Amino acid sequence: MDTIDAVIRTCHTHGRPDLAEQLTRRRGRLLHPELRVLVTGTAQQGRSRLVNALINAPVCGILPDGDATLPVVVRHAAAPAAHLIRRESPTVDWTVAVGMQARTPLAPERLGASLAEAAATLPAGAPVHVDVAVPRSLLAGGLVLIDGPALHSVAEARDLADRAGADLVLWTCEAGRQLSDAELGVVSALSQVFPGLLVVLTKADYTADWRHDLAESRQRLNRAGIAAAVTAVSSSLRVHAVRAGDEALNKESGFTDLIVYLRQMVEAKPDRLARAAAGALSRMALQELAVPLHAELANQDDDGSSETVAHLQATHRRLDELRKSTVRWQNRLSDEVTDLMSDIEHDLRDRVKALLAEADEFFTTADPAKSWDEFEPWLRQSLQDLARTSMSWLTERTEWMARRTADMFPEDAGDVLPPAAPTVGRDSLAGLSGLDAPPVAEFTPGQKLFIGLRGSYGGIVMFGLATTLAGMSLINPISIGGGALFGGKSVRDESKTLLKRRQAEARVAVRQYVDDIFTKLNKDARDSVRRVQRALRDHFTAVTEDLQEAAMESLRDAKAAADRDTAARELRGRNLRTELARLTELNTQALALSDRARA
Repeated sequence: MDTIDAVIRTCHTHGRPDLAEQLTRRRGRLLHPELRVLVTGTAQQGRSRLVNALINAPVCGILPDGDATLPVVVRHAAAPAAHLIRRESPTVDWTVAVGMQARTPLAPERLGASLAEAAATLPAGAPVHVDVAVPRSLLAGGLVLIDGPALHSVAEARDLADRAGADLVLWTCEAGRQLSDAELGVVSALSQVFPGLLVVLTKADYTADWRHDLAESRQRLNRAGIAAAVTAVSSSLRVHAVRAGDEALNKESGFTDLIVYLRQMVEAKPDRLARAAAGALSRMALQELAVPLHAELANQDDDGSSETVAHLQATHRRLDELRKSTVRWQNRLSDEVTDLMSDIEHDLRDRVKALLAEADEFFTTADPAKSWDEFEPWLRQSLQDLARTSMSWLTERTEWMARRTADMFPEDAGDVLPPAAPTVGRDSLAGLSGLDAPPVAEFTPGQKLFIGLRGSYGGIVMFGLATTLAGMSLINPISIGGGALFGGKSVRDESKTLLKRRQAEARVAVRQYVDDIFTKLNKDARDSVRRVQRALRDHFTAVTEDLQEAAMESLRDAKAAADRDTAARELRGRNLRTELARLTELNTQALALSDRARA
């Protein structure tokens, strides 16, 4: 009792009140002087006839519908008596005392008819059993026989044996057939909690080779590792032998050995059987308690790391990823700035080249002296449009550069873009002064007269010499006309030369002016890119520092949690091993009980 009490306390400690309650019920039954024997098995295996033959009274299997009988509890009394007991629910223990209102008296002399009448008044499926008392010497020592219903599963068998308050189980099976695998499973489960379980081969009188079946059943139980004895009986021979008073026939029926066995179990209950039962029950409970402890300990060993340790490792990886992303975004920003400066200069050169080509085309035909007032506003407006277009493109590129740099951060960093896009200068040519017209040499009338006279001199001489051959004087109308023609051509040629000189000077002035503007725009663009670079660098540096600080704080928390969890796991592991050692010690005590019971 000390061992089973210790196991009961352990069940409560492990949060298994169901096991504790089951052990407590069995403990109380072990202290009771009665030996309650449950006779059960599958359907049509002769269990009711076995009980009737044991007590030499037809009290079991008496309903007209054959095997569909009510459970019958047979005990000793000085005078025959019978009652139909109605329990409060199917789960109520049969050994619990009931009031008179739950007991329906039955007539022992006509038990079958009386039982049928009483059962007909009850609702279908009501939890009832029959309690029969008969004056028999076999029962006088405290033996109680229970004719239970047919069983087909381990759960049914354990539940019935527990509700019936059984101390011993007799499993019935017809001689001439082998125990099925399902029956072996039920017998194995029952033998673990009911020491002394006996397999009874019934109807041996119907089987010529019953001795071979008996030996085969013993071997099969031994191969299955089931600690159960086997015997063979014939209920028909037992009834005939008792009526005839034939001791030899009674012994041949096998009931003599069965009765001796039952009486030995009655005598053994207070000591040997109680020890064996207490040891078996304790081991069963301890095994159930140890299973989750072993599983938890195995999980601790197999996992290798808990969730907190995994979180710590993930935090380490995130911090390393942040450090790598810092190098990546810095390299990306530097590369983008270099590319942007090259691209902006190339873009400006292309736009300026197109503007100069258009200006050259204009001065191919236009005279700067006459069209400068029209050209200069167009040039100034074109340069301002060029500057605005270039700055707009530069703004788009800087926004794109910021997004490209932000892509280098880990995805879990969230939105790291600046709240406002970095701005670039948009008024680089605000208040641009106009280009003064280049100095133009005037073609005065005196110069025209001088150039005309100089050109006409050659014409007069050339035409005058030619006409002298014809007898004309050197100065004649023809030579004067030729001189006028040559003088006019000289004036026109000089005018064209001066126009081309003015156009060339205008182109040079425009090119110098635009080159100065290009230099200013290029410098402004580079300065803007540098400002954007510094702004993005400062912003992303601040974001990186915030993320790294948060990661470091998370790392510190994760490390502290991992240290606490590791310490808790180690403590839990030590507690589990200590508790398993205590369960092992109790199991050793339970084994010692079983060993002493077998001795």
